[in-house]
Amino acid sequence: MNVLVTGGTGFLGQRVVVRLQREGHRVLGLARSAASQAALQRMKVEPLRGDLDAPRTLKLAGIDAVVHAAAHFRLAGPRRPFFRTNVRGTKALLAAAKKAGIRRFIGIGAAAVVMDNRGSPLDNVDESAPTFSRSFSPYIASKAQAEKLILDAHAPDFRTVVLRPPGIWGPGDAFARALTGGGAFAFISRGDYPYVTCHVDNVAEAVVCALAAPVGGRAYFINDSEPTTFRAFALSIADAVGVDLGRAPSVPYGLAWYSGHALELLWSLAGAREDPPLSRTLVRLIGRPFTTSDAAARRDLGYRGMVTRADGIAALKSRVE
Repeated sequence: MNVLVTGGTGFLGQRVVVRLQREGHRVLGLARSAASQAALQRMKVEPLRGDLDAPRTLKLAGIDAVVHAAAHFRLAGPRRPFFRTNVRGTKALLAAAKKAGIRRFIGIGAAAVVMDNRGSPLDNVDESAPTFSRSFSPYIASKAQAEKLILDAHAPDFRTVVLRPPGIWGPGDAFARALTGGGAFAFISRGDYPYVTCHVDNVAEAVVCALAAPVGGRAYFINDSEPTTFRAFALSIADAVGVDLGRAPSVPYGLAWYSGHALELLWSLAGAREDPPLSRTLVRLIGRPFTTSDAAARRDLGYRGMVTRADGIAALKSRVE
């Protein structure tokens, strides 16, 4: 199959590309600049020039399937860029794919779309849970709106699926980079609550499964098989990269939330380009009990989640050593 991957040079996109190549697919990558074109060529991926922000540049002739992994992901910042890329960009890509006669479209969504503004604990959530397209968090809101666009576009000759991974981890992930960068870290409510994760290579596995499965018009949670708590997960990542979090302080959820809000305002007033060290989106993503059921993905897609947490941690350690 000729498969176009958006976001192919990103943390997740690179692993998706590798898995698709291993499965024998011809992989193309959307490149909006000379730099991204060169990066794709180094990965032995055929660049296809185009920009999600410029719909007329999206010429997708000869493509059989699209894996849409590109997204604007930050933990704070103005709302406009999230909706420009995540919503309008997805809408433009769907239109171009339909115009080109593409028959399969896999969107990488986010498990966080079911998180409400109140910080409600979520246990073993399945796909019947409501999503929050007007969330306080521009990331959550824009991903929920993009998911709806993809699922609404489903048709007999244009099968669409959205995969909903929770916190994606693995070699090169943002959490491990933050820990090794020397920044301060504090747990929220000690981190002693159930928490769901998904290794980056398990997401890539789910992409391959979704491309082959005769289903469409549905979103699917995907996650690692082993249960954990946020504290246990964070400590294992920290240990793998040589950081001791055993004595990290802990703050209550409410204090973390309002502190994050205050820092967002300060960073905005200062015109800072980087995210503050704490934000409401970050607190909501990692600060409350959150587990999902991927039973539907295992049943409908044949997803298994082959990379265990032990394997993933070992791979992180090997990169550090």
